[in-house]
This record gives sequence, C-alpha cells and structure tokens, in this order.
Amino acid sequence: MRRVTMPGVGWLLVAVSALLIELCRPDGGGPSVAERVIWAVNAGGEAHTDADGIHYKKDPLEGKVGKGSDYGMRLPILRSNPEDQVLYQTERYNEDTFGYEVPIREEGDYILVMKFAEVYFAQSQQKVFDVRLNGHTVVKDLDIFERVGHSTAHDEIVAFSIKRGKLSVQREVSTFNGKLTVEFVKGYYDNPKVCALYVMKGTSDDVPKLQPHPGMLDKRDPEDTEDPEDLDLPEDGTRKSSSAASKNRVQSGPRTPNPYAADNSSLMFPILVAFGVFIPTLFCLCRL
Repeated sequence: MRRVTMPGVGWLLVAVSALLIELCRPDGGGPSVAERVIWAVNAGGEAHTDADGIHYKKDPLEGKVGKGSDYGMRLPILRSNPEDQVLYQTERYNEDTFGYEVPIREEGDYILVMKFAEVYFAQSQQKVFDVRLNGHTVVKDLDIFERVGHSTAHDEIVAFSIKRGKLSVQREVSTFNGKLTVEFVKGYYDNPKVCALYVMKGTSDDVPKLQPHPGMLDKRDPEDTEDPEDLDLPEDGTRKSSSAASKNRVQSGPRTPNPYAADNSSLMFPILVAFGVFIPTLFCLCRL
C-alpha cells in the first residue's frame, strides 16, 4: 500500500481550496459587468465611472447635436446610488430626432441600457417620445414621469442579437452593417432626450438593477387574506382585483318596494264570495 506523504496532502488541500473558491464566485469566474460593456456615454455630461466599474465617456455630441443640460444637478435622484446620480442629473435633448452610433465588431447577444430621469416636468403627457434601434421602434411613447414620477431614475433595457450579418430585436430582423444606431424620436409632446446609455454583451439578467421604486412597493391590504384556491376563477385563469370586484358587487340594504308587486289576494276574497252568493240568488229569483 502506497503511503501518502504530507507534501502530497498539502498540495491536495490547496487544489481543493482553489476549486471551491472558483465555484463560489457569484459570476462563475466570468467577465464582470464592466468587462462586458463595449460602449458607454454620459449624455450631456463629463466622463464618469460608476459603482459597477462601467466607464462612461464624455458626450461625443457636445457642440454638434442638440443641447446638453445639467438642470438636474440641483435635485437628488431616487433609486440611484449617490455616487452615480450624475448619470441621471445630466442629459442631452434635441428639438428633432437625434441619436448615437455604436460600432459593434463581434456577433452575439447584447443589451442596450438607456438611463432617464424627469427633472423638469411635474406631470405626465409633457414629454413623450419613441426610441428606435436601427429603424426598429423598441420603446413606444416613453413618458418618464408617467412611469416613475419626478426626479426618479428609470432604465429602459432592450435585448438584441447580431448573427450572420443580421440584427434581431423584438422579433424583427434587419441587415446589420457594423453600426448600431440608437435614435430618440421626436413626438408630439416636447423634445426627446436621454441621460446616459451603454451597450454590453450578455442578457438582461446581467444588467445591474436599480433600487426598488419607493412608490411601487407591494402594499397588500392586511385584511385581504383570501386563499387563491377558495376563489372561483374564470376559465382563462385570471383573477379580478378586489377593487374591480367591489365595483361589481351588489350593494346590500333595503330596497324600494314595488307597488305593483303587492299581494292583493286579501282584497279579492270578499269580492269572490259576493259573486258566489249573488249569482245563485239571481238564478233563483228568475225562476220564480
């Protein structure tokens, strides 16, 4: 039987430890978020590196297209990290459709992340616009205030793929010539804009998420404790909300009496008796 030496045991422990460390990594040892990003811009602002290590370069459209604004610098931006609020506090807008070109050399799955915050208007239907990707409308009627409210971070995430010279996005396909054109399309309400954007390899699961929206947390009524199995569901399996059910529910309480629905049998009985007595009497008098 071969004897196991102490140096051999030591090397074995080192190898096992290294394997465990590798397996316990959250990303499985793959590239980080920053390493996946191939292009990033802080629209209307200066270069910035965020908490995830993504480096946003200075806006290349400065002095060329549209106007850069730092109006949001006076406001705190909800849902964003304090050190990264600048990505939502600056923006570029234009009185007409404008956009950015992103060179992409390799095929694969990609994600476009666009950052927005409404720092000026205080109600919906004041700024509404579309977003196009190489001519494909990927975001329709974007109303930032309606989505998240005022001075609140909002990310639009669009997945697309490039394979065999074709761009595929939201079940639409077109020829890809090596450049991804991201356009913010002028609509009927004010001017299109964007605060920051980046393109990365991967899927939507790889995108760092914003903090939960303070106004969209789950606030269930404590008294609403109905068991789903006790509810009668329609054939399609959907369930009506409690508010909708309450609107359709018949109100209880006394009803207005129907004067035509009263029981008149007590009044008819004497009349029937009178007819029953009168007819035989009249018959007898006629025979006399």
